[in-house]
Amino acid sequence: IAQAGVGERARIVQGDIFKTDFSKATVLTMYLLPRLNLRLRPTILNMKPGTRIVTNSFTMEDWEEDAKETVEKDCTSWCTALLWIVPAKVEGSWAVGNETLSLTQKFQMLTGTLGATAVTGRLRGNEITLTAGKTTYKGQVNGNAMSGTASGDRNGNWSATKK
Repeated sequence: IAQAGVGERARIVQGDIFKTDFSKATVLTMYLLPRLNLRLRPTILNMKPGTRIVTNSFTMEDWEEDAKETVEKDCTSWCTALLWIVPAKVEGSWAVGNETLSLTQKFQMLTGTLGATAVTGRLRGNEITLTAGKTTYKGQVNGNAMSGTASGDRNGNWSATKK
């Protein structure tokens, strides 16, 4: 850490990963077998939205990674890095003007309805993108509120509050 000049921003902790509090981390790198990744998954999902999780080769089972890179040149084994970004928690009912936005969340993937229109969407930390019909809503989640801009059939600013 000192050699890299990041002593003010990085910390290495040696200990039991299941007992150590690493909730304030903004980046977590792991080289653990999938069964251990799964044991840590609930802890990871309770970390601050936007926290980046990087593993070498091993997955989080049904939690699809946000990005995946494989080194092709001069690498013979363990050549894949996987990235997950802890998503905000948005499942439930939200008031969007006079309509109700109902969301079901599976990690960063979203489905639901806005009024009578089907919705699909995705989170990247606190960033949210929803598609309802021919309208795309992009914005930020801030606890029990969301806001952003809409484009398509509906244009302009939008906001939502948790019911």
